[in-house]
Amino acid sequence: MRELGVRLAGLLRPGDLVVMTGHLGAGKTTLTQGIGEGLKVRGPVTSPTFVIARVHPSLAAGPPLVHVDAYRLGGFAELDDLDLDASLDESVTIVEWGEGLAEGLADDRLEMIISRGDGPGEEREVRIVGVGHRWSDLDLHAD
Repeated sequence: MRELGVRLAGLLRPGDLVVMTGHLGAGKTTLTQGIGEGLKVRGPVTSPTFVIARVHPSLAAGPPLVHVDAYRLGGFAELDDLDLDASLDESVTIVEWGEGLAEGLADDRLEMIISRGDGPGEEREVRIVGVGHRWSDLDLHAD
C-alpha cells in the first residue's frame, strides 16, 4: 500500500482531493503514508482519528498534505466546519471515510475504494476512480 501511495504522489498536485473508502484496517492510512512520503512532507503521517485533521507541510517546496479522518463526523456541516476549502487549492487533501461527505469539496477528485482480502496474506485491492476533468485523460491503471 505504501509503495502505491508513493507512486500516486507523483500524479498529485496542489488542489487535488482524494476520497478514501474502506473498512477499518483496510490500509487507508498506510496508503496516505506512502503519499506523504512521495510528496516529501513532514511526518510522521498517522491516523488523524482523534484530531480529525492534520496538516503536513512540504519539506521540498511542494504542496502540503491535509489528512482528514471523517469517521467521527456527523455530516457535511461538521466537515464544512473544518474549513478545508480555505486550503484546498494549495494542498493535496486526503479524506479517509469521506464517501458521502467529501464529494462536495471539489468537482474533480480521486475516489479510492480499498478492500482487504480474508486470506492469510490479507491482500488488498484498490479501485481508483477519477472524477471530473482533471482526471479524464489520466491512465490510472497499474503497470
